Amino acid sequence: MKTFVSFIIKETKHILRDKRTMLILFGMPVVLMLLFGFAITNDVRNVRTVVVTSSMDYQTQKAIERLKASEYFNITGSAPSAAEAERMIRNQQADMAVVFSPQFANGQVKGDAGIQFVVDASDPNMAQQWTTYATQVMVNNGNPIVNTKMLYNPQVKSAYNFVPAIMGMLLILICAMMTSVSIVREKERGTMEVLLVSPVDPLMIIISKAIPYLLQAVLILTIILTMSFTVLEVPLAGSLFWIIIVSVIYILLALSLGLLISNIAQTQFVALLMSAMILLLPTVMLSGMLFPVESMPKILQWIAAAMPPRYYIQAMRKLMIMGVGIENVLQEVTILCIMTAVLLLVALKTFNKRLSV
Repeated sequence: MKTFVSFIIKETKHILRDKRTMLILFGMPVVLMLLFGFAITNDVRNVRTVVVTSSMDYQTQKAIERLKASEYFNITGSAPSAAEAERMIRNQQADMAVVFSPQFANGQVKGDAGIQFVVDASDPNMAQQWTTYATQVMVNNGNPIVNTKMLYNPQVKSAYNFVPAIMGMLLILICAMMTSVSIVREKERGTMEVLLVSPVDPLMIIISKAIPYLLQAVLILTIILTMSFTVLEVPLAGSLFWIIIVSVIYILLALSLGLLISNIAQTQFVALLMSAMILLLPTVMLSGMLFPVESMPKILQWIAAAMPPRYYIQAMRKLMIMGVGIENVLQEVTILCIMTAVLLLVALKTFNKRLSV
Protein backbone atom coordinates (compact mmCIF):
# COMPACT_ATOMS: atom_id res chain seq x y z
CA MET A 1 0.00 0.00 0.00
CA LYS A 2 2.88 2.33 0.82
CA THR A 3 4.39 1.73 -2.61
CA PHE A 4 1.03 2.37 -4.25
CA VAL A 5 0.67 5.70 -2.44
CA SER A 6 4.21 6.66 -3.44
CA PHE A 7 3.29 6.07 -7.10
CA ILE A 8 0.29 8.39 -6.72
CA ILE A 9 2.47 11.08 -5.11
CA LYS A 10 5.06 10.68 -7.87
CA GLU A 11 2.47 11.15 -10.62
CA THR A 12 0.90 14.11 -8.82
CA LYS A 13 4.27 15.84 -8.48
CA HIS A 14 4.98 15.19 -12.15
CA ILE A 15 1.69 16.85 -13.14
CA LEU A 16 2.26 19.84 -10.86
CA ARG A 17 5.76 20.41 -12.26
CA ASP A 18 4.51 20.46 -15.85
CA LYS A 19 3.32 24.06 -16.37
CA ARG A 20 1.81 23.28 -19.77
CA THR A 21 -0.30 20.49 -18.32
CA MET A 22 -1.48 22.72 -15.51
CA LEU A 23 -2.37 25.43 -18.01
CA ILE A 24 -4.47 22.97 -20.02
CA LEU A 25 -6.11 21.47 -16.95
CA PHE A 26 -7.17 24.72 -15.31
CA GLY A 27 -6.85 27.38 -18.01
CA MET A 28 -9.02 25.68 -20.62
CA PRO A 29 -12.14 25.34 -18.43
CA VAL A 30 -12.05 29.00 -17.39
CA VAL A 31 -11.48 30.28 -20.94
CA LEU A 32 -14.17 28.06 -22.49
CA MET A 33 -16.69 28.91 -19.79
CA LEU A 34 -16.15 32.64 -20.37
CA LEU A 35 -16.23 32.25 -24.16
CA PHE A 36 -19.41 30.17 -24.29
CA GLY A 37 -20.98 32.16 -21.49
CA PHE A 38 -20.43 35.64 -22.91
CA ALA A 39 -18.79 35.69 -26.36
CA ILE A 40 -20.19 32.61 -28.13
CA THR A 41 -23.88 33.06 -27.52
CA ASN A 42 -27.08 32.76 -29.48
CA ASP A 43 -28.96 35.17 -27.24
CA VAL A 44 -30.99 37.79 -29.09
CA ARG A 45 -29.59 41.31 -28.86
CA ASN A 46 -30.16 44.56 -30.79
CA VAL A 47 -32.16 43.17 -33.70
CA ARG A 48 -32.58 46.01 -36.22
CA THR A 49 -36.34 46.37 -36.53
CA VAL A 50 -38.54 48.38 -38.88
CA VAL A 51 -42.14 49.24 -38.02
CA VAL A 52 -44.85 49.21 -40.68
CA THR A 53 -48.15 50.84 -39.69
CA SER A 54 -50.78 52.94 -41.41
CA SER A 55 -51.96 54.67 -38.21
CA MET A 56 -50.10 55.46 -35.02
CA ASP A 57 -52.98 54.88 -32.61
CA TYR A 58 -52.57 54.28 -28.90
CA GLN A 59 -52.41 50.48 -29.06
CA THR A 60 -49.89 50.54 -31.90
CA GLN A 61 -47.74 53.08 -30.05
CA LYS A 62 -47.92 50.95 -26.91
CA ALA A 63 -46.74 47.85 -28.78
CA ILE A 64 -43.85 49.77 -30.40
CA GLU A 65 -42.79 51.19 -27.04
CA ARG A 66 -42.63 47.69 -25.62
CA LEU A 67 -40.34 46.65 -28.46
CA LYS A 68 -38.14 49.68 -27.81
CA ALA A 69 -38.03 49.00 -24.08
CA SER A 70 -36.85 45.41 -24.54
CA GLU A 71 -33.13 44.72 -24.81
CA TYR A 72 -33.71 42.51 -27.82
CA PHE A 73 -34.91 44.93 -30.49
CA ASN A 74 -33.59 48.21 -31.80
CA ILE A 75 -36.22 50.22 -33.71
CA THR A 76 -34.25 51.73 -36.57
CA GLY A 77 -37.12 53.35 -38.47
CA SER A 78 -40.49 52.93 -40.10
CA ALA A 79 -41.72 51.97 -43.55
CA PRO A 80 -44.96 52.88 -45.36
CA SER A 81 -45.59 49.32 -46.54
CA ALA A 82 -44.51 45.73 -46.08
CA ALA A 83 -42.92 45.79 -49.53
CA GLU A 84 -40.75 48.74 -48.55
CA ALA A 85 -39.76 46.99 -45.32
CA GLU A 86 -38.78 43.90 -47.29
CA ARG A 87 -36.64 46.09 -49.55
CA MET A 88 -34.85 47.48 -46.47
CA ILE A 89 -34.17 43.96 -45.24
CA ARG A 90 -32.79 42.94 -48.63
CA ASN A 91 -30.49 46.00 -48.55
CA GLN A 92 -29.23 44.95 -45.10
CA GLN A 93 -30.75 48.03 -43.48
CA ALA A 94 -32.88 45.94 -41.12
CA ASP A 95 -33.15 42.40 -39.80
CA MET A 96 -36.88 42.27 -39.15
CA ALA A 97 -40.07 44.22 -39.81
CA VAL A 98 -43.18 44.34 -37.62
CA VAL A 99 -46.27 44.95 -39.74
CA PHE A 100 -49.42 46.12 -37.95
CA SER A 101 -52.80 45.65 -39.59
CA PRO A 102 -54.73 48.82 -40.62
CA GLN A 103 -56.67 50.39 -37.74
CA PHE A 104 -54.90 48.08 -35.32
CA ALA A 105 -56.64 49.46 -32.21
CA ASN A 106 -60.11 49.07 -33.72
CA GLY A 107 -59.20 45.61 -34.88
CA GLN A 108 -58.37 44.58 -31.34
CA VAL A 109 -61.86 45.57 -30.24
CA LYS A 110 -63.43 43.60 -33.09
CA GLY A 111 -61.03 40.67 -32.62
CA ASP A 112 -59.44 40.85 -36.07
CA ALA A 113 -56.23 42.76 -35.22
CA GLY A 114 -53.13 41.28 -36.82
CA ILE A 115 -49.36 41.53 -36.58
CA GLN A 116 -47.01 40.12 -39.18
CA PHE A 117 -43.26 39.57 -38.77
CA VAL A 118 -41.12 39.87 -41.90
CA VAL A 119 -37.76 38.34 -41.01
CA ASP A 120 -34.39 37.85 -42.68
CA ALA A 121 -34.20 34.05 -42.51
CA SER A 122 -30.80 33.60 -44.18
CA ASP A 123 -29.84 32.29 -40.73
CA PRO A 124 -32.95 30.20 -39.93
CA ASN A 125 -32.04 29.55 -36.30
CA MET A 126 -31.64 33.22 -35.49
CA ALA A 127 -34.77 34.10 -37.47
CA GLN A 128 -36.76 31.64 -35.40
CA GLN A 129 -35.41 33.15 -32.20
CA TRP A 130 -36.19 36.72 -33.32
CA THR A 131 -39.76 35.68 -34.07
CA THR A 132 -40.11 33.90 -30.74
CA TYR A 133 -38.77 36.86 -28.78
CA ALA A 134 -40.96 39.35 -30.68
CA THR A 135 -44.01 37.17 -30.12
CA GLN A 136 -43.23 37.05 -26.42
CA VAL A 137 -43.01 40.85 -26.25
CA MET A 138 -46.35 41.18 -28.01
CA VAL A 139 -47.94 38.57 -25.76
CA ASN A 140 -46.87 40.56 -22.75
CA ASN A 141 -48.47 43.57 -24.37
CA GLY A 142 -51.76 41.67 -24.62
CA ASN A 143 -51.93 41.73 -28.41
CA PRO A 144 -51.98 38.33 -30.10
CA ILE A 145 -54.30 35.60 -28.90
CA VAL A 146 -51.30 33.48 -27.89
CA ASN A 147 -50.06 32.43 -24.48
CA THR A 148 -46.47 31.22 -24.22
CA LYS A 149 -44.77 30.08 -21.03
CA MET A 150 -41.03 29.35 -20.96
CA LEU A 151 -40.26 26.65 -18.41
CA TYR A 152 -36.89 26.40 -16.63
CA ASN A 153 -35.31 29.20 -18.71
CA PRO A 154 -37.81 32.07 -18.91
CA GLN A 155 -35.17 34.53 -20.14
CA VAL A 156 -34.00 32.10 -22.87
CA LYS A 157 -30.32 32.45 -21.91
CA SER A 158 -27.92 30.41 -24.02
CA ALA A 159 -25.68 29.82 -20.98
CA TYR A 160 -28.34 27.45 -19.64
CA ASN A 161 -27.68 25.26 -22.67
CA PHE A 162 -23.92 25.69 -22.94
CA VAL A 163 -22.83 25.08 -19.33
CA PRO A 164 -23.86 21.38 -19.17
CA ALA A 165 -22.46 20.93 -22.68
CA ILE A 166 -19.11 22.49 -21.75
CA MET A 167 -18.95 20.24 -18.70
CA GLY A 168 -19.44 17.19 -20.90
CA MET A 169 -16.82 18.28 -23.42
CA LEU A 170 -14.17 19.44 -20.95
CA LEU A 171 -14.28 16.50 -18.59
CA ILE A 172 -13.96 13.84 -21.27
CA LEU A 173 -11.32 15.78 -23.21
CA ILE A 174 -9.11 16.58 -20.24
CA CYS A 175 -9.40 13.22 -18.50
CA ALA A 176 -9.04 11.02 -21.58
CA MET A 177 -6.38 13.14 -23.25
CA MET A 178 -4.22 13.70 -20.18
CA THR A 179 -4.42 10.06 -19.07
CA SER A 180 -3.52 8.69 -22.50
CA VAL A 181 -0.65 11.15 -22.99
CA SER A 182 0.71 10.46 -19.50
CA ILE A 183 0.91 6.71 -20.07
CA VAL A 184 2.24 7.00 -23.64
CA ARG A 185 4.92 9.41 -22.39
CA GLU A 186 6.15 6.67 -20.06
CA LYS A 187 6.30 4.35 -23.06
CA GLU A 188 8.35 6.81 -25.13
CA ARG A 189 10.83 7.39 -22.33
CA GLY A 190 11.14 3.68 -21.58
CA THR A 191 10.15 4.15 -17.94
CA MET A 192 6.98 2.10 -18.33
CA GLU A 193 9.03 -1.08 -18.72
CA VAL A 194 10.86 -0.28 -15.50
CA LEU A 195 7.54 0.27 -13.71
CA LEU A 196 6.07 -2.97 -15.03
CA VAL A 197 8.94 -5.09 -13.71
CA SER A 198 8.63 -3.50 -10.27
CA PRO A 199 6.96 -5.42 -7.41
CA VAL A 200 3.81 -3.33 -7.84
CA ASP A 201 0.98 -4.99 -9.77
CA PRO A 202 0.56 -3.42 -13.26
CA LEU A 203 -3.09 -2.71 -12.49
CA MET A 204 -2.04 -0.68 -9.44
CA ILE A 205 0.40 1.29 -11.61
CA ILE A 206 -2.40 2.27 -13.97
CA ILE A 207 -4.75 3.17 -11.12
CA SER A 208 -2.04 5.24 -9.43
CA LYS A 209 -1.57 7.23 -12.64
CA ALA A 210 -5.33 7.76 -13.03
CA ILE A 211 -6.12 8.87 -9.47
CA PRO A 212 -4.38 12.30 -9.71
CA TYR A 213 -6.38 13.07 -12.86
CA LEU A 214 -9.56 11.92 -11.13
CA LEU A 215 -8.93 14.34 -8.26
CA GLN A 216 -8.05 17.18 -10.63
CA ALA A 217 -11.16 16.49 -12.70
CA VAL A 218 -13.29 16.82 -9.56
CA LEU A 219 -11.53 20.13 -8.83
CA ILE A 220 -12.21 21.29 -12.40
CA LEU A 221 -15.85 20.28 -11.99
CA THR A 222 -16.00 22.40 -8.83
CA ILE A 223 -14.55 25.39 -10.71
CA ILE A 224 -17.06 24.99 -13.55
CA LEU A 225 -20.05 24.73 -11.22
CA THR A 226 -18.87 27.73 -9.20
CA MET A 227 -18.38 29.84 -12.33
CA SER A 228 -21.73 28.81 -13.78
CA PHE A 229 -23.58 29.77 -10.60
CA THR A 230 -21.71 32.98 -9.72
CA VAL A 231 -20.51 34.41 -13.05
CA LEU A 232 -22.99 33.07 -15.62
CA GLU A 233 -25.94 32.96 -13.18
CA VAL A 234 -26.96 29.47 -14.25
CA PRO A 235 -28.97 27.89 -11.41
CA LEU A 236 -28.21 24.56 -9.77
CA ALA A 237 -31.84 23.60 -9.42
CA GLY A 238 -31.22 19.93 -8.68
CA SER A 239 -29.32 18.02 -6.02
CA LEU A 240 -25.63 18.96 -5.90
CA PHE A 241 -24.90 15.50 -4.48
CA TRP A 242 -26.30 13.70 -7.52
CA ILE A 243 -24.68 16.18 -9.92
CA ILE A 244 -21.29 15.27 -8.43
CA ILE A 245 -22.02 11.52 -8.35
CA VAL A 246 -23.08 11.41 -12.01
CA SER A 247 -20.07 13.55 -12.92
CA VAL A 248 -17.68 11.17 -11.13
CA ILE A 249 -19.14 8.24 -13.11
CA TYR A 250 -18.54 10.23 -16.30
CA ILE A 251 -14.98 11.07 -15.21
CA LEU A 252 -14.26 7.37 -14.63
CA LEU A 253 -15.59 6.68 -18.12
CA ALA A 254 -13.25 9.30 -19.56
CA LEU A 255 -10.26 7.86 -17.68
CA SER A 256 -11.08 4.38 -19.00
CA LEU A 257 -11.25 5.78 -22.52
CA GLY A 258 -7.88 7.48 -22.01
CA LEU A 259 -6.36 4.18 -20.90
CA LEU A 260 -7.76 2.46 -24.00
CA ILE A 261 -6.27 5.14 -26.25
CA SER A 262 -2.89 4.75 -24.53
CA ASN A 263 -2.95 1.02 -25.32
CA ILE A 264 -3.31 1.78 -29.03
CA ALA A 265 -1.10 4.85 -29.44
CA GLN A 266 2.68 4.52 -29.38
CA THR A 267 3.57 8.23 -29.34
CA GLN A 268 2.20 11.29 -27.57
CA PHE A 269 1.38 12.89 -30.91
CA VAL A 270 -0.73 9.91 -31.95
CA ALA A 271 -2.46 9.93 -28.57
CA LEU A 272 -3.31 13.62 -28.93
CA LEU A 273 -4.50 13.10 -32.51
CA MET A 274 -6.69 10.16 -31.57
CA SER A 275 -8.15 12.08 -28.64
CA ALA A 276 -9.02 14.98 -30.92
CA MET A 277 -10.52 12.79 -33.65
CA ILE A 278 -12.42 10.44 -31.34
CA LEU A 279 -13.51 12.98 -28.73
CA LEU A 280 -13.47 16.61 -29.83
CA LEU A 281 -15.39 16.67 -33.11
CA PRO A 282 -17.90 13.93 -32.22
CA THR A 283 -18.56 15.60 -28.86
CA VAL A 284 -19.22 18.98 -30.45
CA MET A 285 -21.21 17.73 -33.43
CA LEU A 286 -23.04 14.60 -32.25
CA SER A 287 -23.68 15.02 -28.53
CA GLY A 288 -26.53 17.51 -28.77
CA MET A 289 -24.20 20.25 -27.58
CA LEU A 290 -24.91 22.55 -30.52
CA PHE A 291 -27.41 20.67 -32.68
CA PRO A 292 -30.41 18.57 -31.59
CA VAL A 293 -29.78 14.89 -32.22
CA GLU A 294 -33.42 14.36 -33.16
CA SER A 295 -32.96 16.62 -36.20
CA MET A 296 -30.04 14.60 -37.59
CA PRO A 297 -30.27 11.88 -40.25
CA LYS A 298 -30.89 8.40 -38.90
CA ILE A 299 -27.34 7.19 -39.49
CA LEU A 300 -25.94 10.08 -37.48
CA GLN A 301 -28.47 9.45 -34.73
CA TRP A 302 -27.16 5.88 -34.48
CA ILE A 303 -23.59 7.16 -34.23
CA ALA A 304 -24.66 9.76 -31.66
CA ALA A 305 -26.16 6.95 -29.56
CA ALA A 306 -22.60 5.71 -28.94
CA MET A 307 -21.35 9.11 -27.76
CA PRO A 308 -20.94 9.17 -23.93
CA PRO A 309 -21.13 13.00 -23.72
CA ARG A 310 -24.66 12.88 -25.12
CA TYR A 311 -26.01 11.06 -22.06
CA TYR A 312 -23.99 13.10 -19.57
CA ILE A 313 -25.14 16.39 -21.09
CA GLN A 314 -28.76 15.21 -21.05
CA ALA A 315 -28.43 14.18 -17.40
CA MET A 316 -26.82 17.49 -16.39
CA ARG A 317 -29.49 19.55 -18.15
CA LYS A 318 -32.17 17.66 -16.26
CA LEU A 319 -30.40 17.80 -12.89
CA MET A 320 -29.04 21.35 -13.09
CA ILE A 321 -31.64 23.25 -15.10
CA MET A 322 -34.87 21.31 -14.61
CA GLY A 323 -34.11 20.30 -11.04
CA VAL A 324 -35.45 16.75 -11.39
CA GLY A 325 -34.56 13.88 -9.07
CA ILE A 326 -32.13 11.08 -9.81
CA GLU A 327 -35.02 8.80 -10.75
CA ASN A 328 -35.59 10.94 -13.86
CA VAL A 329 -32.03 10.40 -15.16
CA LEU A 330 -31.69 6.68 -14.41
CA GLN A 331 -31.63 5.83 -18.11
CA GLU A 332 -28.70 8.17 -18.80
CA VAL A 333 -26.83 7.07 -15.67
CA THR A 334 -27.34 3.39 -16.49
CA ILE A 335 -25.95 3.86 -20.01
CA LEU A 336 -22.94 5.75 -18.63
CA CYS A 337 -22.26 2.97 -16.10
CA ILE A 338 -22.46 0.29 -18.79
CA MET A 339 -20.14 2.27 -21.08
CA THR A 340 -17.68 2.78 -18.23
CA ALA A 341 -17.62 -0.93 -17.40
CA VAL A 342 -17.17 -1.96 -21.04
CA LEU A 343 -14.42 0.58 -21.74
CA LEU A 344 -12.54 -0.29 -18.54
CA LEU A 345 -12.78 -4.03 -19.25
CA VAL A 346 -11.54 -3.64 -22.83
CA ALA A 347 -8.75 -1.27 -21.74
CA LEU A 348 -7.49 -3.67 -19.07
CA LYS A 349 -7.71 -6.66 -21.41
CA THR A 350 -5.68 -4.89 -24.10
CA PHE A 351 -3.08 -3.52 -21.69
CA ASN A 352 0.26 -5.09 -22.46
CA LYS A 353 2.27 -6.05 -19.43
CA ARG A 354 5.35 -6.35 -21.54
CA LEU A 355 6.03 -3.61 -24.03
CA SER A 356 7.67 -4.43 -27.34
CA VAL A 357 10.79 -2.47 -28.14
